[in-house]
Amino acid sequence: MDKNRRLLRIGVIGTLIVALCCFTPLLVILLAAVGLSAFTGYLDVVLFPALGFFIGLTGYAFYRKKSQRNPVCCKPDLHDGEIND
Repeated sequence: MDKNRRLLRIGVIGTLIVALCCFTPLLVILLAAVGLSAFTGYLDVVLFPALGFFIGLTGYAFYRKKSQRNPVCCKPDLHDGEIND
């Protein structure tokens, strides 16, 4: 259960950070302040696939969390020769 919570946390935090960098000029300003503004042309090449990855990771974590909470159960095990119809 702890792995699912950790996976969900990583997915949500990654999605928020990448979305913040994609849709605001935050990363462009940061790169200009550091002196690496030449790399701003390549941000779309990195950020959009990262955004897709983290959205997919969040969706997968939600799916795992939901499927583990409601496990599909069949008939209970038979004990000592009981007949279960």
